Amino acid sequence: MPVVSIIGRPNVGKSSLFNRLIGRREAIVDDMPGVTRDRLYGEVEWKDRKFYLVDTGGFVEKDDDTFFKGIRQQVRAALAESDLVVFVIDGREGPTWMDEDVADMLRKSGKPVLVAANKIDDGLHEDRVFDAYSLGFEEVIGVSAEHKRNTYDLLDMIVERLPPEEPEPEAVDEIRLAIVGRPNVGKSSIMNRIAGAERALVSDIPGTTRDTVDTVVDIDGVNFRLIDTAGLRRKSRMEGDIEYYSYVRTIQAIDRCDIALLVMDASEPCTDQDKKLAGEIIERGKGIVLVLNKWDLLDRKNEQGDVLHKKIRDEMPFISHAPFLFLSALTGRGLGKISETVLKVAENRKRRIGTNLLNRLIRDILAFSRLPTDGRGRAFKIFYCTQTRVEPPTFVFFVNAPDLAEKSFQNHIENELRALGEFEGSPIRIFWRGKKGN
Repeated sequence: MPVVSIIGRPNVGKSSLFNRLIGRREAIVDDMPGVTRDRLYGEVEWKDRKFYLVDTGGFVEKDDDTFFKGIRQQVRAALAESDLVVFVIDGREGPTWMDEDVADMLRKSGKPVLVAANKIDDGLHEDRVFDAYSLGFEEVIGVSAEHKRNTYDLLDMIVERLPPEEPEPEAVDEIRLAIVGRPNVGKSSIMNRIAGAERALVSDIPGTTRDTVDTVVDIDGVNFRLIDTAGLRRKSRMEGDIEYYSYVRTIQAIDRCDIALLVMDASEPCTDQDKKLAGEIIERGKGIVLVLNKWDLLDRKNEQGDVLHKKIRDEMPFISHAPFLFLSALTGRGLGKISETVLKVAENRKRRIGTNLLNRLIRDILAFSRLPTDGRGRAFKIFYCTQTRVEPPTFVFFVNAPDLAEKSFQNHIENELRALGEFEGSPIRIFWRGKKGN
């Protein structure tokens, strides 16, 4: 599909316009300049045309700050892949020298440009739109992202200027892989190593990535959609809406993925936030791979590996089924094992257990396991079991008294199910159903 990028200086309402055009709140919107730092993609369909819309960070040419240097790199990368640019300015303020810098860059790119003079909330200020023509572009429209004014007209202008449609390629399977973890554990570096390009803005300052970023790569004939995410902090440490929506983006990224790489700092694993994030992954039925990054910074690696393995198993027993990877995004050590491990977990999420094995499991449970009771003579009974779905594997046990199936017994049943098949990295869901009348 064609790519349309929204580009402009900081704080002119680019993200607000992005959200308005895609019809949902996807980009972080805040009055603080520089909130959007990485490219953020959304899909738009208007009048039978589909295109990707890209939100970008505020472009500042004459600032050597580390963040603005990274943003300029990302904006230019977005521009290079764009078929059309929506150049957003503050229509009430009018063109500034910073807008002139953006206009100069866009003219040099040779890309077609639409100028959207934002914050024109009513017809009384429509005459201010004419000031935007001083930037040297022929197509100008006054809009209000906040009040939805003229946004449909802008969409009309966009689709009229898109390149001709090409035949849709055949659908290809892909594994959606979310890269999640606390700030500054190396998520973006890992994604860039896998993708082989500087796709996400990388910095040693915690919190650099605040939005989710998708990249599709082909590894040995398999398509992986990499979803880089904002670092997830404890809610008590979140500062205003920016951190809140970063948290929301992380959870939504987990919802969108098939498998999550939970990246932890090898020198500081098993934090409360790591445990919470692991719980979110399991609760949503996603596959999980534990990644211990910055392995190159530790001494006596073999001994440290055993210690870390035991620490994680002891402190996070609810993900004892998750495979471990020790790697260094800095040196590239261990990164080659990611695709192999993820493919294995993806296969395990689709695994089914045959009826004969399930029947044998029930016989063994009834014969050798201590079944729950209520202490008043009522005993737990299992009538039969069936696997109802995969991704994740889900089993329904039909019993006489679902309320007697306490957590410890459910953990025992899960262990028995895992002994029947290879479910490494995949959660297992178990439901208890009472027979009619019970």
